This record gives sequence, C-alpha cells and structure tokens, in this order.
Amino acid sequence: MDATEARTYSVTHEDIEYQRQGGKPVLARLYRPVGASGGPAIVEVHGGAWTSGDRLNNAVIAQSLASVGAVVLSLDFRMPPEAAYPTSIADINLGIRWMKAHARDYGVDPARVGGLGSSSGGQQLLLNALKPREPRFAALPLAGGFDARLAFAILCWPVADPVARYRMAQEKKIDRFLQAHHAFFGTEAAMDEASPQRILERGENVEMPPLLILQGTADDNLTPDMADRFAAAYRKAGGAVDLQKFAGEPHMFVTKDPTTEASRRALALMQAFVRRY
Repeated sequence: MDATEARTYSVTHEDIEYQRQGGKPVLARLYRPVGASGGPAIVEVHGGAWTSGDRLNNAVIAQSLASVGAVVLSLDFRMPPEAAYPTSIADINLGIRWMKAHARDYGVDPARVGGLGSSSGGQQLLLNALKPREPRFAALPLAGGFDARLAFAILCWPVADPVARYRMAQEKKIDRFLQAHHAFFGTEAAMDEASPQRILERGENVEMPPLLILQGTADDNLTPDMADRFAAAYRKAGGAVDLQKFAGEPHMFVTKDPTTEASRRALALMQAFVRRY
C-alpha cells in the first residue's frame, strides 16, 4: 500500500491536563486515530501573534493528520499578559516531553514524535526543534528522562524571523503586530536572540529534523521572502527542508477555508509527510 492508498481512521479527541501552573491546569487536546498503532505523534503549536489563540486554532489540521494514523497533541501554553518569552517555549518543550513520556500509552514510539507549528507557533516550535535541550526551554521538570528533540516538523506560514516581521510592522505601521512583539519579546534584542533565521545565520549549534514548510505567496503577515530565506539557511546548515508554496494564498489559508483546492493540497502534503514516519 503506497502513501496515496494508505487507510484513514475515525478520530476521537479529549482534553487533557499536561501541566499545572499556579494551581491552574494547562490543557491540550489529544486527537487519537481509532484502531491505529505504530504511527507517529505530533505536538501542535498554534499561532496568534504570540498573544492569542488556543489549542483549537488548528483543529482542522490536527483532525486531518490524526485521520491518517498520527496521534496529535494540540497545546495551550502561557501567553502575555500572563507570561512573556521564553515561558511559552518552555511550556511547548514540556509538551513535547510529555508526549514522549506517554507515547507508548497511545501506540507510538517516543522516537517518532514530531511537531507542527503555525505562524508565531512556527517560530516557537522551531526554537525547540533547533535547541531542544536549551536550559531555559527545558526548565520545567518532568519525570522520564526524555528531551524535546523532534523526529520531524511541519511549519505552516511560520514567523521564522521575528526581527524581519517587526521591522515590516514598523514600516507599514501595523500597530497590532508591534504591540504583540513588544508584549511577547519585550526588546528587539530578544527578537534577534529568538529568531530561528538568525540562529542559523550565526552558526549556532542546533538540531536539524527534516522540515516541511507551507507558505502562501499572498501572505501579508510576513515579509515576502521569509520562507525562502529560512529554507535556504536551513539547507546551507545541512538540514533537509521541503518548501511548498501556494500561489495567491494568504496567511492561515488552510484554517480560513479548508475546502479550497490549495487547502486540500496543503493538507494532503502534510498527510504524505507524516506517513513517511
């Protein structure tokens, strides 16, 4: 059976508490393919300009990937005004380790845990993909001895260079973006330190899981060359990346309307990428 003929599964979901902070539960939605075993798991990180959104943002993507046999864990995490960078990165790092610690409960090999991030969630997932053992990111304790290394990652319209996006927002006077950058990062120096693009350009020591990047060409939330620049830097550093572009499509095109031809193609590409694992 090849990838195009692979079976699909019905999917169940439930909300689980993957950590507790200040006496409050931090939730994730767990999607499980009924009757499947031996597939990968995916930790999903939503966008929302670092300051909004929740575990349901990318439900259509999570449901699609679970339908081809992946267990998907869609995370909530702390955001401004409650907490700023790097708190959410540490929450996501913990979420990846939580999935690995519980993987066998769901028929998954812990070595086959990957990730998916969209928009600002792409930047946050990338930091953990590149630096899974960074002490600040791995600061939250969890029994089991797992780290946050990813077997693969899918990036949907990622903010791979927060500094470039910040400067674009300054030039275009996009106040909501500027406020979000200030609330999350605080300073431009922090944006630079947390920029996956600049981490690669600085030649820092990083992990390099295989990547699939999906990017619309009419995305006015990012600089026009952001995905191309990041893919080029990743390849130059020795990583494997498949950049798929979608003519005329805007930011978040898949979740805005999953029924379009472009969205269906994007979902099929994600499914095929996941099936390799």
